[in-house]
Amino acid sequence: MRILIVEDDKRVARFVVKGLNENAYTTSWATGCSEANDLLSEGDYDMIVLDLGLPDGDGLDLLREWRRCGFNEPVLILSARDRLEDRINGLNLGADDYLPKPFSFEELLARVRSQLRRSSKTKQTVMEHRGIRMDLLGHTVTFEGRGIDLTNREFALLEALLQNHGRVLTRTQIGEKIWDAHYDMQTNLIDVYIRKLRKNLGDHHEPPLIKTVRGVGYSMP
Repeated sequence: MRILIVEDDKRVARFVVKGLNENAYTTSWATGCSEANDLLSEGDYDMIVLDLGLPDGDGLDLLREWRRCGFNEPVLILSARDRLEDRINGLNLGADDYLPKPFSFEELLARVRSQLRRSSKTKQTVMEHRGIRMDLLGHTVTFEGRGIDLTNREFALLEALLQNHGRVLTRTQIGEKIWDAHYDMQTNLIDVYIRKLRKNLGDHHEPPLIKTVRGVGYSMP
């Protein structure tokens, strides 16, 4: 599950990102309206945690724009504006939840999970392909009935491959999906994670579960 954090306070953002990453969510962080829109145009997100007081605009205007453009994923407002009228305004403009600052991470996590559970009713949350079964909500993977223990990065990599099975993912696409950054083609980080994933799934399958497309990237046939 991918979550976009829109927050200009570095301390708060790092606290939220660290906590969500430790709970197996993949996060991206935007410090303002423009950066948030850029990230949304580049990839899909399952949820957004949105601050309102941003350096280049108001989060409510951003929320209004997203809803007008058809973005229907859950949005949780996380703001120091804690007056009743602020909460009502945010919810009326399309927010799914509103949590005032200061906040506890445990409550934020519970609200994130609640919103994702609700939205998952209309989404595919279990993917199956060639004996691999991935439960996105339960964060579990089995292969041919055997439980597979994966790190968060390995889980996200397998999720990207399963979502795009039958298509080739370039190294740049993988880097952007998993590390949320343009991938440096001179490094072998992606190759390392592919090897780890192959080892976890077993290397003896024919055709291979993960195919190397030389000079391009990887695919899951």
